[in-house]
Amino acid sequence: MRKVLIVLAIMLTVSMPVNAAKLPDNVQNFVKEAFPETDFRFDGVVILPDNTVYLPLIPSKFNNSETITIKSTIPAGKTMAQKPDAVILSNDYVLLKMITNNKGKNTVIDLPAPPLELRTGLLPQDMLVPKNLIIPSSLKNIIGNLNIQTSKDTGLVIPVAQPKTGAVVNSLTLTPVLKDKVMYIASNASKNIQVVTPERKIASYALAQDDIPISIKGYEGFLLVTSYGKKSLDVISLADEKVIKEISFKTQPEEIIIDKKNKIAYISSGEDASMYVISLETMTIKKQIRLNGMCEKVTLSDDGTKLFYNDKQTREVWAVELDNDYLLKEIGKFPNVSKIAYVNGKIYLTSRTKNRLAIIDYETMGLMSENEISDKPVDMFAYKDTLFILSAGNKSIDLIDTTIDKLTGTIELTQNQFPTKITPIENSNLALITDAKAGVYSILNLDQKKIVQTNQLEIPVGTIYVTNKIKKIGTAK
Repeated sequence: MRKVLIVLAIMLTVSMPVNAAKLPDNVQNFVKEAFPETDFRFDGVVILPDNTVYLPLIPSKFNNSETITIKSTIPAGKTMAQKPDAVILSNDYVLLKMITNNKGKNTVIDLPAPPLELRTGLLPQDMLVPKNLIIPSSLKNIIGNLNIQTSKDTGLVIPVAQPKTGAVVNSLTLTPVLKDKVMYIASNASKNIQVVTPERKIASYALAQDDIPISIKGYEGFLLVTSYGKKSLDVISLADEKVIKEISFKTQPEEIIIDKKNKIAYISSGEDASMYVISLETMTIKKQIRLNGMCEKVTLSDDGTKLFYNDKQTREVWAVELDNDYLLKEIGKFPNVSKIAYVNGKIYLTSRTKNRLAIIDYETMGLMSENEISDKPVDMFAYKDTLFILSAGNKSIDLIDTTIDKLTGTIELTQNQFPTKITPIENSNLALITDAKAGVYSILNLDQKKIVQTNQLEIPVGTIYVTNKIKKIGTAK
């Protein structure tokens, strides 16, 4: 019996760390001393700011010392800042640099007699291995049960037919901020996610999907996707263009709200009357918040303390106080709510059929005013002291000054056939006005309160995510 217990203890010691892909904080801090902007992916891959990739080897036995130093490097005598081919740390963790061999293939250092730490360490077993990685025979033991991708494995990438002429849209001289951006577009015209550069109207390629996406949101090089008929959330690594993880739910997940400040995502499920809290650092479910009714039109306050949603069955609007033990507060019943916003202690609600904007004081839950707005309001976005209300019927944007709650102007959208969404571009004063029926989008300058450019697309837009161009890993440099 004692022997069995010893064997079990050894197995637990070996197996538990291998599946824990997140590197210990002291290892991360050690790397950050040399490279502060390092990206530590939740699956274990370490990506330096210049796109140098290190693969971690998790030791079979942990050394819990808090202070991390270098035990040895290959080549010998190097510092982390010099990016050696292998770094053996004082707690026996190993960082293996992905290098390119003389045939242009990705690999790691090949040693005739690898040190003990390399021979006994294992790659995280839930890690997405960079495509076409060659592991030398002397280090085959580090693979474990990992599936190594081959050059035939194209991931999610599928080609899009390119026309011989007419692919270029407009000059980006008026909107230089878009020059190094890429747009990921989900459309009811295709179940695949189109990958488009702003200067072209045709997608460069697409990311294959089995089902039509409901929502797509991005975070730090990852794309989160919910789809119709699918009881899971896909996490796509944009650097690898592969599904790196599937997060399962009891029912179909729907809307995705990203809270970058707190590094969490809120995933709604109307069927389950729940909001799920996802850690964006580990891509795991942290909590299930029970709600009243079938939630939709979910909005997060700027400070991350409150969630608002509409019950699609009863038409009641609710608030969830995230910093108050998830207390539910009923705001009231409103007809055909199309969007909810929260600014300076006031709740703004648009009614798609009544063409009205209701303003509620959050403290008293009393109606402050109700204003007439343009026909068929479909979306709303708060920026500084202005509320931008997009109306599909009038093809226009109403401007509401939130300090006095009065209409101060209207922006006409003459080229849009049926505008449906306002999507801000992160770290800029621009937003995209997209169309669910026509292949067109307008670029709105939020400070100037005017449309500065309108571009064509081959497909209409359901949901769009705009980000900087992602450096690909797993390809020869």
